[in-house]
Amino acid sequence: MNTVLPLAEPIRRARPGAVPAADGERLATRLRHQVGRAIADFGMIEDGDKVMVCLSGGKDSYTLLDILLQLQKKAPVKFELVAVNLDQKQPDFPEHVLPQYLESIGVAYKILEQDTYSVVTRVVPEGKTMCSLCSRLRRGALYTYAEQQGFTKIALGHHRDDLVATFFLNLFFHAKLSGMPPKLLSDDGKHVVIRPLAYVREDDIVDYAAIRQFPIIPCNLCGSQENLQRKQVKRMMDAWERETPGRIETISRALGDIRPSQLSDPKLFDFLGLGKAGAPIAAAPVWLDQAIADADDAEAG
Repeated sequence: MNTVLPLAEPIRRARPGAVPAADGERLATRLRHQVGRAIADFGMIEDGDKVMVCLSGGKDSYTLLDILLQLQKKAPVKFELVAVNLDQKQPDFPEHVLPQYLESIGVAYKILEQDTYSVVTRVVPEGKTMCSLCSRLRRGALYTYAEQQGFTKIALGHHRDDLVATFFLNLFFHAKLSGMPPKLLSDDGKHVVIRPLAYVREDDIVDYAAIRQFPIIPCNLCGSQENLQRKQVKRMMDAWERETPGRIETISRALGDIRPSQLSDPKLFDFLGLGKAGAPIAAAPVWLDQAIADADDAEAG
């Protein structure tokens, strides 16, 4: 089934303290619509779900929690939200920020403590990328807690641009066409992971975080490393967007419109059986008809 992603509407970049209230509400409305659409398209949240919202202290996870809380009030189904943060014991981490914020908005929360920082800095050679190991350790701690507490869904703050960047990372550095799906089952089969911001642009999250004045906590462990592959891809995507506005949205929509017959993976399409002597030509008429129609459209255009 092909999923058509909702087109992002243009909005003037917001600046803290200089955003008209009407602009802020329009942005909030659009984010609620896009998150609600993603939840519906991929069946992310169901009646009775207990959702663990992973809160890092960054703009993305703050926005995720904020929009889910808004949708929870109007949703036709009942679901529980619990914000969970993993304190990885990074030096100078402001431990008071998240508890104070979450208590101020009346959200149930849990702060987990695990010294992954010492592990990462001890194991990874100086100058090498820490993100991969840090991510695995963090995921392990969160998954373990989710299983212990009976959470039915784990919500992460990855947005549209993250999904597109991951696709290019896998393409350029791992020679495979794969990405970061809006919904997945963990490798051990125990957890359903959802990404409700899958349709949301990063620029809109930046603006929304500024409007809402979230107390952002920077990541000083991996965020300070300059030569990460993801940063290279991000610079490429930013250049594309400057040169051709809307290109990232087009790529994002393409990730929801996959045509196996026009790629080269025999595991996804029966190339061997297609037109084989003695086999009916109708072995794959839908794909052939679509390919011919697309070619005709291209020529006509």
